Amino acid sequence: MSFKNIVRNAITSLKPRVSAGESARHARRALRNPSLSKTAFYLTIVFLFLPLVVLILYSFNNAKGMKWAGFSLHWYEQLFFHSKDLWRSFRNSVLIALSSALSATIIGTLGAIGVNWYRFRMRSYIQAVSFLPMVLPEIIIGVSLSIFFAGLGIKLGLLTIYIAHTTFNLPFVFLMVMARLDEFDFTIIEAAHDLGADEKQTLFKVTIPICMPGIVSGFLTAITISLEDFVITYFVAGPGSSTLPIYIYSAIRFGVSPVINALSVVMIVGTVLLTYCLRNFLKYIAAK
Repeated sequence: MSFKNIVRNAITSLKPRVSAGESARHARRALRNPSLSKTAFYLTIVFLFLPLVVLILYSFNNAKGMKWAGFSLHWYEQLFFHSKDLWRSFRNSVLIALSSALSATIIGTLGAIGVNWYRFRMRSYIQAVSFLPMVLPEIIIGVSLSIFFAGLGIKLGLLTIYIAHTTFNLPFVFLMVMARLDEFDFTIIEAAHDLGADEKQTLFKVTIPICMPGIVSGFLTAITISLEDFVITYFVAGPGSSTLPIYIYSAIRFGVSPVINALSVVMIVGTVLLTYCLRNFLKYIAAK
C-alpha cells in the first residue's frame, strides 16, 4: 500500500461515522422545525410592512374613519387639487432637504479629505466634535440651536431650518466619505504627482471621483434625514415656514386625515421609483 493511501485511510478513520438512517432523521427534523432566524425574519418583515399595507388600503377608503365604506379616489383628489398648504409644506421640505444636503455634502467631503490627508494639532478634536450631532438627542440639538439663533437675533424661518439641517447632516456625510477614504490606495495620489498633477488637479480628477460612491451615499442619506426630521425642525421653524413633518403633526392632532394616507402612498411610490432608478447609477460609480 502506498504512503498516500495510508494517509487517506488514517484521515477517513478519524471522521465521525453517521449512518444513512441518522442523516435522514436529521433532515426530517430540520424540515419539521424551521430555524429560529428564519421565523424571526418573517415576523420582522410582517411587523414592518403590515402598517404600510393598512395605510395603502385605507387611502382608497371612501369613509374618513377606519370602517371600510367602499373603494374611492376621493382623498387623492383632495390631495392633488385641494391641499395648497400641504404642498407648500412639501415644497419647503424638498427645498430644505436638497439645499442642506448639498451644503453638508460639500463641507463634509472636503472636511473628510482634509482630516484624512493632513496632520494638524486639532485633528483628533475635530474628529470627535464632528460626531456629536449623531450621538446627542435631537431635542438637545433643537433647543441649543433655538437659543443660538435667539442670541444672534436671527428670525426663525427657512434660513434657520436650512442651517440646522446642514449641521446635523454633516456627520453622516463625513462618516461615509471617511469610510471610503480608509480603503483609498494612496499610491494613486503619488502616481498623479509623479505625472505632474498639482493639489487641485489631484483633488478634482483623482480623489473626488474615487470617493464618489461615499459622496453620493452621504448626499442621499442627508436628503432622507432632512425630509423626515421633526424634532429639530420644530424648534427652529418660524411662522409660515413649516415643513411636511410639522404640517402632518399639526393635522393629526385633529384626527388622522385620509389625505395624509394618500400623500404617504404617493411618497412611497416615489421613493421606490427613485431607488430603482438610482440603483444602477450607484453600481456604475462604485465600479469605477
